[in-house]
Amino acid sequence: MTLTATHSLPLILDEVEVVRVSRLSPSFARVEFAGPGLADFGVDGPLFDQRIKLIFPHTPGAALPSFAGADESWFATWLDRPVEERGHMRTYTVRDVLGSGVDTRLVVDFALHEGDGESGPGASWAAAARAGDRLVLMGPRRGLPYGGIEFTPGEAGRLLLAGDETAVPAACAILGQLPEDARGAAFLEVPYAADVQAVRHPAGVEVVWLPRDGAPLGSLLGAAVLDHLGVPPVEPVADDEVDPDLWETPTYSSSGEAVAADPAEAPHFLADCYAWIAGESKVVTTLRRALVKELGMDRRQVAFMGYWRQGVAMRS
Repeated sequence: MTLTATHSLPLILDEVEVVRVSRLSPSFARVEFAGPGLADFGVDGPLFDQRIKLIFPHTPGAALPSFAGADESWFATWLDRPVEERGHMRTYTVRDVLGSGVDTRLVVDFALHEGDGESGPGASWAAAARAGDRLVLMGPRRGLPYGGIEFTPGEAGRLLLAGDETAVPAACAILGQLPEDARGAAFLEVPYAADVQAVRHPAGVEVVWLPRDGAPLGSLLGAAVLDHLGVPPVEPVADDEVDPDLWETPTYSSSGEAVAADPAEAPHFLADCYAWIAGESKVVTTLRRALVKELGMDRRQVAFMGYWRQGVAMRS
């Protein structure tokens, strides 16, 4: 396997090879990657919803971009290439890490979007992936700062996780790493009943799967989360109110708004709750408004992340 020798970078930027592919359900495929560069993969502490970048070939069988000798200007240099040469970069979550050292294997679950018209280069690649296929991976190098973990509940007494199929891999990774005394609930909306997965989680965290089976995207998720909080459903936000780059955490806001809020405004039943909500931007925006604007939840207790926007192609 050809390697991209970039060990001087404060991150991993190497080719990896598919060693195993399994179809978990109609909407999910699991791909296991290997490569000598993964020997240095890791972070200090739990991975939780650790994000990585994968670079896919522009078309099936096309050459991958080379990053041999790359320095800290690599991203701008990569963007300067024609798309036919640079391929497509997309963001995914680490589902699991197996083995160690040169035997490290990285597991990534892909939401396939088959049949709904939303399949992009990543999902299309995963649907056809075979052992021996290669991608370029960017990820954290152990012992060096990288970022990409948004699940930061601090001392929260209760957890609320919510997401559609694009957030299921991250939510399941989080659930499997929670302490055994964690309490709360997770609501996971998926396209079909056959997409429901067995997932490890603490006994005190209820996991509720919401198969749409033809219902509109997000219709079950929003209603279930608000019902859990004991509040009535809300109308979805208008299309022109959706921030396609929605990304708001206790320390960052894509809108540029100040993150701090007055905790005294939050209802008592939300005072010790930490919410992690990810998925389609309009669905996430609607839940954000309900929790923060209408219920007064402290913005330092929430992470709202628009992983994708229905009908809008993602940028590399």
